[in-house]
Amino acid sequence: MRVLLAGGGTAGHVFPALALARRLVDRDGAEVSFAGTAAGVEARLVSEAGIPFTAVEARPFVRELSTAALRAPLSLVRSLKACRPLAREADVVVGMGGYVSGPVVTAAIRERRPVVLHEQNSVPGLANRLFSRRARTVALTFAEAARALPRRARTVVTGNPVRSRVLRVLEEPDVLAKEAVETLGLEAARRTVVVFGGSQGALHVDRAAVEACALLGDRDDLQVLLLTGEAHHPGVERALAEGSSLLVRTLPFLERMELAYSVADLVVARAGATSIAEITALGLPSLLVPYPYATGRHQELNARAVQRAGGASVLLDDALTGESLAERIVDLVDDAERLRSMAERSRAWGRPHAADALADVVLEAAEGRAR
Repeated sequence: MRVLLAGGGTAGHVFPALALARRLVDRDGAEVSFAGTAAGVEARLVSEAGIPFTAVEARPFVRELSTAALRAPLSLVRSLKACRPLAREADVVVGMGGYVSGPVVTAAIRERRPVVLHEQNSVPGLANRLFSRRARTVALTFAEAARALPRRARTVVTGNPVRSRVLRVLEEPDVLAKEAVETLGLEAARRTVVVFGGSQGALHVDRAAVEACALLGDRDDLQVLLLTGEAHHPGVERALAEGSSLLVRTLPFLERMELAYSVADLVVARAGATSIAEITALGLPSLLVPYPYATGRHQELNARAVQRAGGASVLLDDALTGESLAERIVDLVDDAERLRSMAERSRAWGRPHAADALADVVLEAAEGRAR
């Protein structure tokens, strides 16, 4: 079975695609290749994962009249010409969402190859809305996303694939927690709050976290691991107060997120689809701070879905201050029964086997073509 994956733009889009790729290769013996842009993070991450990568031309959808809009048709024609041979060689093409998947999925439709789409968020993106009628199946992370798709679209809830290295936390929690304490300079006896805003960081979250750490300075039973993003790390380091009882560790980026998750008693994060998938697959309680400018408010809707399930508390960005963050952290970490309940409900909502479920959908589509 030959599978062509298309997507990228951010690590949050690439990690689920790589999790799916690894499952298709290891479990089903599939030949998997990946199409994305040369400028996106997918070029590096896919190559590092050992998956064959082809760079294709793709541009974001332009909705207003501009020079970029006038150039878009020519760009699409060039991209389609390059993508059609890739699609022709595949038994099934999987669009992982975002504008990057547009020309590849279009080429697959032209070549009469079965298409599977994966939608990470509670609000489907434009590409997935456009192609959903022609797809064999649209795999969803959030059941609510089906409401925004045409009735004729065939949907199934698979969840969002999570990297196997992250899922190691379920198999070896004590081993990873010990390594995390040693590697990250933490203390095993303290309860741990892990704060991050995504692979690029989130300046508003970082600033509120710095202020919250100052307000929690007398808590010698707590520690905070703050992942700031590369651009914000120097400023955060300078702003942190010294001489507090609270233990604070900062990093610009942590490649091995499984270490952070293994020691987390509470996660404070934006509500991106990949972050939510990882947090809930591991059954961690979370305080979610949705990015307010996400298209269609999808991060808030993502967060509300987990909140309704009982696995998360939500703090809107316009209400985020150092004081409000410190107050919510204290309310949660000092209520052991509430944290336990949130963890159970997070685990019940999460889908640690999403990669298998999505791989099954892809396999079904490929077998349908073979028949």
